[in-house]
Amino acid sequence: MPDRLLDDFPPVTTEQWIDAIRRDLKGADYEKKLIWRTEEGIDVKPFYRSEDIRELPNLDTLPGEFPYLRGTRLSNAWRIRERIFAGDVKSANERARKAVAAGAEEIAFDLRKIRVETASDLLSLVDSLDCPVHFEAGPAGLNVLRLLAEAAGTWHGLAGSLDYDPHMNGIEASDVDAMLELVRSVTSRAPTFRPLSVNAHRFRDSGGSIVQELGYALAAGIDYLGGLTSRGFSVDDAARSLGFSFAAGSNFFFEIAKLRAARMLWAQAVQSFGPSKTDSAKAAIHVRGSRWNKTIYDPYVNIVRSTTEALSAVLGGCDSLETPPFDECFRYPDDFSRRLARNTQIIMKKEAWLDRVADPAGGSYYVEALTDSLARAAWKLMQEVEKSGGFSENWKRGSIQAEIEKSRKAKEDAVAHRRTAIIGTNQHPDPHERMLDRIERKPEDAISPRAAEVFERLRLRTERHAARGGRVPFFLLAEFGDLKMRRARSQFAAGFFECAGFKTETASFANAEEAAAEAAKRKPDAVVLCSSDEEYPAALPVVVAGAGGVPVIVAGYPKETVEQLRRAGAADFIHIRSNAAETLAAWQARLGIGE
Repeated sequence: MPDRLLDDFPPVTTEQWIDAIRRDLKGADYEKKLIWRTEEGIDVKPFYRSEDIRELPNLDTLPGEFPYLRGTRLSNAWRIRERIFAGDVKSANERARKAVAAGAEEIAFDLRKIRVETASDLLSLVDSLDCPVHFEAGPAGLNVLRLLAEAAGTWHGLAGSLDYDPHMNGIEASDVDAMLELVRSVTSRAPTFRPLSVNAHRFRDSGGSIVQELGYALAAGIDYLGGLTSRGFSVDDAARSLGFSFAAGSNFFFEIAKLRAARMLWAQAVQSFGPSKTDSAKAAIHVRGSRWNKTIYDPYVNIVRSTTEALSAVLGGCDSLETPPFDECFRYPDDFSRRLARNTQIIMKKEAWLDRVADPAGGSYYVEALTDSLARAAWKLMQEVEKSGGFSENWKRGSIQAEIEKSRKAKEDAVAHRRTAIIGTNQHPDPHERMLDRIERKPEDAISPRAAEVFERLRLRTERHAARGGRVPFFLLAEFGDLKMRRARSQFAAGFFECAGFKTETASFANAEEAAAEAAKRKPDAVVLCSSDEEYPAALPVVVAGAGGVPVIVAGYPKETVEQLRRAGAADFIHIRSNAAETLAAWQARLGIGE
């Protein structure tokens, strides 16, 4: 039976698949239509086959085997991390114990918000917590490291990590020797604690690409290994003192491949230093949902975003994972939002059983090919950093920051032009939603830049204008003529202007004269003509003349007649190539809506 079944499905070559696709494209360019060229410089094909991974290395390795492509352990049992930020030691400890009782398996204390001054405070903070503990100290990392070294003597079973990243947080040359002694002191007393961190999530949350996050993380890690071993640390001790923190964004399969590539690249980097134990080449990887793509408006969509990010991190084999509460970008998360975030991971463990399968994405032609592509691109970037002096020198010169800034600007441009969709913000906004009174965070509490901020500022500006007694702009979308084109363009125009919190109303008219009469009667802030390119030259002058001074906007950009339409009085054109953020800001200014 199996043989006869297979006979019904004869082998099909890649060339045959491509020929079939070209026929379906009816002459359209295969490369332009179906090859996805990503911001990372990787070309993604529309389909992958076994031949795409035939020559890739390490595919026959098992989970737990060098170079750890398939994971550093035999299971996929990651730890659920929950971050605690409360104003004093006692309340933070109480919150942490409640979180553990509710399912958290690792606690992160944000010491930028919790006042800890002595080693005794530190011990009180972790009292009765029988789980790994991570400390987020930011610029105060060296001071916290001192407290850890002091507390380690009496803190039995100390396990976890510190986010201390001397490269990015800065360290005076006079403090380096003292820092190294503190690291040595902590790791000698607590071998499973990692006091140094490569905070690669900062590259990503600042707008960097996946390749930049991966390549710069690798370069920074190599820099730390070189620095530690040159000052007397063994390769094994140096590697075990260091952990990695990545951000997971919305590019689902790329995020899975990134973590697989990260383990493999780090293993090869450590191996080149000659450790005495193979296990020293295992990367300790923490992942946190990216802050870059979270939004103030339509905030419950953040739950969906965080869920897909968490899933990609789990399938990629992270060691620990923090799912950010959906509301943290505009207020301090409450018990409800923290519970949702925590239960997202608990469901993945207890209901979906994702912790029971090691490297579930392994063997996928697409994921394996993608892992290789990301690894090669990141390794090349690391080599470029090494050739120009290493991570530390490049960071001091600002060259790494400059490259990330280029990436961020390109991303922001794609968001402003709505090529990159942020649902509920620059695509499909809820025109009735109001967020001004729900925002609790002060500007100084801002945790990182976010892609949605440019549109959020527009909507908040409109809300503030209305709160001061101003009129919310009202745009009349005038449909007429070609049924297909007018409906498509009115829907586009509604979504476009609602991104700034403007009111829109769609009305259908038999002709331009009717549209002009309605505009003159209702006095909207602008009337938007929604029809076909061919009908605009005749209709626009009629509406301009009869609208009683109401500005007239054209939905579309008819190249052949755009100058003619401008001379006839078109106030603006909105289309898929418009910089929506700039256009909406200009209309706010024109209508007297200021900060």
